[in-house]
Amino acid sequence: MNEFTFEEMNLLCIYNTGTRTGLIDALEDMKQYLETDETELLALTDSAIAKLRAMDDTSFEQLELYPDFDK
Repeated sequence: MNEFTFEEMNLLCIYNTGTRTGLIDALEDMKQYLETDETELLALTDSAIAKLRAMDDTSFEQLELYPDFDK
């Protein structure tokens, strides 16, 4: 499985619902509000969704989807 980039992890933290499928749904929902010029965010979201779909729930549960404010 491909590892998530820093930008993808930030996106996952923002839209995290607590479950892999819930997060995928939240990201899919967010995409409908993107403007046509937001191509970078669309590509980032699509990449993150593809990686989430490729992993199983056990792997998802091992992700640390909480921001580290100490860094």
